[in-house]
Amino acid sequence: CSLCNRTWDGWLCWDDTEAGFTSEQYCPDYFQDFDPSELVTKICSDNGHWFLHPESNRTWTNYTRCNEHTNEGRMTAMNLFYLALIGHGLSLTSLLISLGIFFYFKSLSCQRITLHKNLFFSFVLNSVITIIWLTAVANNQELVQRNPTSCKVSQFIHLYLFGCNYFWMLCEGIYLHTLIVVAVFAEKQHLMWYYLLGWGFPLIPASIHAIARSYYYNDNCWISSNTSLLYIIHGPICAALLVNLFFLLNIVRVLITKLKVTHQAESSLYMKAVRATLILVPLLGIQYVLLPYKPEGRVSSEIYDYIMHILMHYQGLLVATIFCFFNGEVQGVLRRHWNQYRIQFGSTFAHSDAMRSASYTASSITEVQGCYSIDSHTEHLNGKGACLEIETSILKSENPFT
Repeated sequence: CSLCNRTWDGWLCWDDTEAGFTSEQYCPDYFQDFDPSELVTKICSDNGHWFLHPESNRTWTNYTRCNEHTNEGRMTAMNLFYLALIGHGLSLTSLLISLGIFFYFKSLSCQRITLHKNLFFSFVLNSVITIIWLTAVANNQELVQRNPTSCKVSQFIHLYLFGCNYFWMLCEGIYLHTLIVVAVFAEKQHLMWYYLLGWGFPLIPASIHAIARSYYYNDNCWISSNTSLLYIIHGPICAALLVNLFFLLNIVRVLITKLKVTHQAESSLYMKAVRATLILVPLLGIQYVLLPYKPEGRVSSEIYDYIMHILMHYQGLLVATIFCFFNGEVQGVLRRHWNQYRIQFGSTFAHSDAMRSASYTASSITEVQGCYSIDSHTEHLNGKGACLEIETSILKSENPFT
């Protein structure tokens, strides 16, 4: 049978094709305004010759679909860019507010809150370096073309901090597992090992990736994600998520067993401490479940990109919300200080009114000072050993202002 001979059209190479068939392949990815997910077509006519364009009478390859959606693609890329910036901006704001709360209120100081602080700080650093990377490198084609060493260093730091986020989450799970399952409600642990795991271990996969990238896929600024070398980073992260999930499920099993046998109030209170981490781990890990399943269609791929950007760039906001703003202990401390502020604010007006009457002044000031001293003492007692996010129930029964 007749066929069209293999040929090079200047952009792509075409294999031998049977007469009467149309050969297809994806658009080349080395043109910025081409969509690599679209198809290029080349027709082999019935006479065994490649299709000739009627106007030029020369062999012609149909590349029109490659840039058919270029404007829409650019619009989507800009939307994703701003979506990422907004996500990290919100994450930074919420994380810094949360860190301010943890550092300001001394009654929140304990080992578990120390782990929270390190987790939040890793997300803060990751958001900062991501914003720098997006604005100064990824959005700067001239810099990417120059390919300075500084942009590769920033990518190394970015991937290192990305790993720190997940290994500090693993530290949270290990701490709870040691506290509840291994040490049977022990209060103190050596945090040095957690610092080594959270800040030290992610350096290993980040360094291995940098070395492998420089030898086997040394693209400009290491900006491409189309390389299997990224599994050097993603592999340990997925392992950390799976280990963390195992620890948390084992903790829940132990606590449920204790509740059935002894009905201990302490076990019920520890369950509340575990719940936040148990919710957060799947939410942070779902992107790695979806990662291998990116659809090929233009619309479905666009929807996939939006979902992945929300999952990746709003993690700091999610962590701050679950571990701080929805934290019963934090809410209890803020409520007590707000009540204290209202009492103190009310005492100022009472003092002002009392100046009109000498006899009323002495009695009103004494009452207000007495109430204020009770509140301070109660707050000290409630915050002294409260580090398990369980203060809400205590406050309802012992609130001095009820």
